[in-house]
Amino acid sequence: MTRTAEKRRLRPGRVRDSGVDRLFMACVYLLLITFLAVVLLPLMYIVANSFSSPNAVSSGRVWLWPVDFSIRGYEVALGNPQIVTGFANSLFYTVVGTLVSVVLTIAIAYPLSRKDFYGRNVITAFIVFTMIFAGGLIPTYLVVQKLGLLDTRLALIVPGAIGVWQVIIARAYLRNSIPDSLYEAAEIDGASSLRVLWSVVLPLAKPMIAVVALMYAIGQWNAYFDALLYLKSDDLYPLQLVLRNLIILNTQAGGQMDAAIMMQRQQLADLLKYSLIVISTVPVLLIYPFVARYFTKGIMIGAIKG
Repeated sequence: MTRTAEKRRLRPGRVRDSGVDRLFMACVYLLLITFLAVVLLPLMYIVANSFSSPNAVSSGRVWLWPVDFSIRGYEVALGNPQIVTGFANSLFYTVVGTLVSVVLTIAIAYPLSRKDFYGRNVITAFIVFTMIFAGGLIPTYLVVQKLGLLDTRLALIVPGAIGVWQVIIARAYLRNSIPDSLYEAAEIDGASSLRVLWSVVLPLAKPMIAVVALMYAIGQWNAYFDALLYLKSDDLYPLQLVLRNLIILNTQAGGQMDAAIMMQRQQLADLLKYSLIVISTVPVLLIYPFVARYFTKGIMIGAIKG
């Protein structure tokens, strides 16, 4: 027997998929392709419109590929100095707000995840209650006003610093992913509660921290309503509010304006909508791939074992 024939004889036979399995996999691939199209096609449509001419966008001639390629929308948007200021403000609110929110979330979730913490279930119930029943817009505004936070950067950081849903995720992860024996071993070695949190819990909770931080960061980056309520100074506006005002400014027109100029401004406003969406979305798209791998481990562990 030759060496090739011997290898072929020893090689395990390939298991053939049944017709039902092939049909199931075909349906899975079809479903995935459908989901990909649902997500990808709107993105392609927005990007194509952002690189088209104002006339092509306004007339609806753009679908998935730019028509009369133009960067007019980006020139107008990025040429506005308020865009740069708004971008810097949003970056500040996102970084500082996310840091504060993550620290406070872990500070709440860690003791609530410990079985030896007395009254943890009652406190958790009160926290969940605030997610179902909120104080309302006017009481919240009055609280912010009484604290002297109006027209300050803290107005966009302090009121929404803690998210109940993020606390629940962090508590479930810490409770189900870190065994009690690890806490006991650290306490036997003489570690304090803060030492256990810093040296044991946080290194093991990196996936959860990444997920929670991304949730807070996206919320801070996309937020504009709180800025609309609490801020009056233009130099404090986040990017989203600046973009909103820029679109409104290019949409409104005076009564004595020529019809041709009014049409040009309307066309430019239609183009700016897509260009500004791309400008405000790119930072999130750049950050997301670095933390996407943590989502399954950070969320599903608590969800499966919870």
